[in-house]
Amino acid sequence: MVKGVVFDVKRFAIHDGPGIRTTVFLKGCPLECWWCHNPEGQAGEPELVIHGSRCIGCGACVDACPEGAISLNDTLTVTDRRLCTVCGACVEICYAEAREVAGREMTIGEVMAEIERDRAFYDESSGGVTFSGGEPLLQQEFLLAVLEACADRGIDAAVDTCGFCAWEKLDAARNYAGLFLYDLKLVDETRHRELTGVSNQLILENLKALSRTGHTIILRVPVIPGANDDAEEVRRIGEFAADLPALQRIDLLPYHDTSLEKYRRLDRIYPLTGVRRPSVERMDEVAETLRGLGLTVKIGG
Repeated sequence: MVKGVVFDVKRFAIHDGPGIRTTVFLKGCPLECWWCHNPEGQAGEPELVIHGSRCIGCGACVDACPEGAISLNDTLTVTDRRLCTVCGACVEICYAEAREVAGREMTIGEVMAEIERDRAFYDESSGGVTFSGGEPLLQQEFLLAVLEACADRGIDAAVDTCGFCAWEKLDAARNYAGLFLYDLKLVDETRHRELTGVSNQLILENLKALSRTGHTIILRVPVIPGANDDAEEVRRIGEFAADLPALQRIDLLPYHDTSLEKYRRLDRIYPLTGVRRPSVERMDEVAETLRGLGLTVKIGG
């Protein structure tokens, strides 16, 4: 039985494609973007998430942990992640709901049951389901199976991808996905390597190839102050996008640091501390630059 690792299912989503949608977040991503909004989706396996502000220091998790990975320091718990096997024993015993596991195995049937719950809203709003992440194409077998199940039941499906994968994976998903939400961070390769950990050459080549097929694409560009919002990079992104024949529009996504707390819950350091959300005026300037190149632009997802 094909199973996938899912870390969230968001219902009534309105920013992940047309209409009212259910967004299914699959775990695992080949990129490590400094501004990642879903750090709990980067690793492919389940992870322990600790909500420190909820902890009441009762010590129940200390006794429950079979690996001895948790200790009590005064009234605060300390977890040694090197010893933690993410068995979930501490989660089950935590009275304050200060602990959870991000990511669980789900079957095709279980995912489809979640999707079908809001089918009436899809029909009324021309919505559907969007598979996001992480990078959903990392779990190709599972993704294709659930995409096929959606197609069999007449449910519109979209795929939100960073494009860093073998072309064959994107091409296979085209058989079932009506829309691709394609993330484009930077055209400058050196900066892309620095800020995401990988080259963008495969991403750009796949985007061009996908566009040549005539498939519907919405390009998603996060606007990150100091990373990709300077005039030269905005122009390069716009010129690249203007050459894509199947592009529906560009969605400009203003940076925000709401994921800072997520990094803390994973005991990880947030790389962009101190960066502020771009102003409304700056977002308008970026949008106008791109519109000047003949592109259709929307601010926000």
